[in-house]
Amino acid sequence: MDGVTLTLLDWRRQVHALYAAARSAEDPQAGWATWRAGRDRLFTDHPDSPLGETARAAFTGLPVAPYDPQLRFLARLDTDVEPQRLQLPTADDGVVALDRVGRVTLGELGRLDVWWLGGYGGGLFLPLRDGSAGTTTYGGGRYLLDTVKGADLGGDAGSLVVDLNLAYHPSCTYDPRWSCPLPQEGNRLDAVVTAGEQLPPGGWY
Repeated sequence: MDGVTLTLLDWRRQVHALYAAARSAEDPQAGWATWRAGRDRLFTDHPDSPLGETARAAFTGLPVAPYDPQLRFLARLDTDVEPQRLQLPTADDGVVALDRVGRVTLGELGRLDVWWLGGYGGGLFLPLRDGSAGTTTYGGGRYLLDTVKGADLGGDAGSLVVDLNLAYHPSCTYDPRWSCPLPQEGNRLDAVVTAGEQLPPGGWY
């Protein structure tokens, strides 16, 4: 096992710890603040930061919209959906298989498909592309949940916590060397979601 693999392992451990802290916080806004500070620290100090060298040298923190408690949902997972499988090619991870396992409704904002990410162990994947994409957020969209990599806000036997305040950009937002699965038609909202991570003026590269 080489040093690069060990640093990636450490990155994932720290991401898991951040989400565990957010889940366990009695006040969701306090959990969000912990998550936000932790991501800034990882992007600044960690050897596996997704930032390119130029962006990292000038980095002062990830732009994040103010917390809005109305954008946190305990959303029932509706599993009465037609099965769908996607095979998404990526540059580094080969073909990623996604199976639609349900749908969540986020109040008046609309509905989003929930996917099961294939591969060893698997995990839930909930991407989002809202009306801010291409202006104040990345044109390809953001992620809400990716439990394989620790992005898990909890829930119960039939529901998921979906907090749009913790919407975050995938790695491909920060440097073109990364490739990422992006939201499909069922994960797009017309509404502008002014929450979560934003783009700095001019983007990251």
